[in-house]
This record gives sequence, structure tokens and C-alpha cells, in this order.
Amino acid sequence: MLFPPRYTRYVFSFIMSIYMVTIMTFVITLVNTGMDSDFIARWWRAFYIAWPIAFALILLGAPKLQILAGKLIRTPPEQPH
Repeated sequence: MLFPPRYTRYVFSFIMSIYMVTIMTFVITLVNTGMDSDFIARWWRAFYIAWPIAFALILLGAPKLQILAGKLIRTPPEQPH
């Protein structure tokens, strides 16, 4: 399934939020409660609470953060030809 370019922001936000929330909720749940028979249930609860928040934050914040990152990057001086 391919999306038109106008959906880039939404597709990026969806993929980034799934990626980050999966890893972060897994690690934090593991560190805080350990691995036992209820781990997956606790991790899933943390995931489904955190994911919509992360998606909204990335969707709203990514454009401004990309601009900020661009301002923080030093471009090399042009080389004479």
C-alpha cells in the first residue's frame, strides 16, 4: 500500500510513534515491574495509553523540531571550483 506524498507527515508520525512507543514502553515496563507471566498485559496497557499521545506529539511537534534541527546544523562552506 502506497500513500500519496501529501500523507508523508501522517505516515512518518505513525511509524515513528509505533517504533518509539513499542521500545520505550517495553523497556520501562521491564525495568519497573520485571518479566513475569503478566508482563505482556502490563506492556500492552502502557503501549495503548502512550501511543496516541506519542502520535499526536510527533504529528504536531515534528515540523517545528525539524526546523530547529536545521538551524542547529552547521553547513560546510562552499568549496571554490
